[in-house]
Amino acid sequence: MKWLTIVGVGEDGYDGLLARARLAIAEADVIVGSERLLAFLPDSNAERHEWPQPFSAVVERITPLRGRKTVILATGDPLNYGVARKLMTFIPFAEMQIIPQLSAFSLAASRVGWSLPDCDTHTLHGRHAANIEAFIQPDVRLLVLTEDASTITEVARRLVARGFGKSQMIVLENMGGPRERQSSFTAEAVPHMDFSPLNTLAVHCIATPGATMLSRLAGLPDDAFEHDGQLTKREVRAATLAALSPSPDKLLWDVGAGCGSIAIEWMRAARGCEAIAFEHDPERLKMIAANADRLGTPRLKLVAGEAPVTLTGQAAPDAVFIGGGLGIPGVFETSWAALKPGGAMVVNVVTIEGELHLYDLHEKHGGNLVRMDVSHLTHVGRLRALKPRMAVTQWRTHKPW
Repeated sequence: MKWLTIVGVGEDGYDGLLARARLAIAEADVIVGSERLLAFLPDSNAERHEWPQPFSAVVERITPLRGRKTVILATGDPLNYGVARKLMTFIPFAEMQIIPQLSAFSLAASRVGWSLPDCDTHTLHGRHAANIEAFIQPDVRLLVLTEDASTITEVARRLVARGFGKSQMIVLENMGGPRERQSSFTAEAVPHMDFSPLNTLAVHCIATPGATMLSRLAGLPDDAFEHDGQLTKREVRAATLAALSPSPDKLLWDVGAGCGSIAIEWMRAARGCEAIAFEHDPERLKMIAANADRLGTPRLKLVAGEAPVTLTGQAAPDAVFIGGGLGIPGVFETSWAALKPGGAMVVNVVTIEGELHLYDLHEKHGGNLVRMDVSHLTHVGRLRALKPRMAVTQWRTHKPW
């Protein structure tokens, strides 16, 4: 039985609803929505409940309504960063129908004349503005759902800091309603005006000379990270990420994280990737946090303390990278036990003792051993030479299914 209907509502309110949505509202026993959306509806005999706060209370509010004709009002398209995804975690889709309205992205694209497939679409609503960092690229067009007016100035600040101050920003307020307004300016010249908290941001990223160009491909420049020398160097880092094989929504454990470079690049590599950085040094933990903010991975979870104790009780990873602490009893064993079947395990070492440990692990668990020798240009007087860095031995394997 489809007892639940989720209705998307635009700024044009009840008048903009499809006949199907109006019928669902007319036949509803219960209507749940925000104060703003409920105010759009005509009078009826249905019970009306404001959306519960905090959001976690939604389960307790909605579940008891099962079996009664219930309408939930959502903004725009309920499946486009909307409430429907949350509801489907505890209500089967077979019990509901969804009647969408135009999403803010569709409305914004139509206002600025951008083709949606040519844009990157994101939300900063309820999320840290640092999430935008990984998507600031030359000539990229971004459509961004905002938290409120403060998101505009924060995104502008980040664009300017990266050398994208000439980027064109368009603020689209209250789209689809009588109070709709559009403002355009550059990131370095945000006007002092009162923007509606209900706004969507369109950004055409324009780089200026000297702008910081950071690809989403693995292997960011070493100087993109704040570090104290405990850094997986660029070429080795790229090979390490390739061996770990990031894919959407997967979780990485970065054990002995140093400055967090592997965890951060993992999270930048694919949609929804998560990571936990395990590090005992307080100063390095501060560096990881700073790097995560600057490079667009504010969701990176930091766990302070000594492994393997800190590994216990954490969410099971889809991949594990051990960049430090392999010789500590229990670090490998705890990581291997927690790793999901089929998950990737990559370990880097630079010492003879570390190599001996890898030979033992390879003997027991198979996989591949690779030694990476990288040389960089240096000067010998007036001449040039390639100076080798310390070789890195890498063990790569997958846990059996």
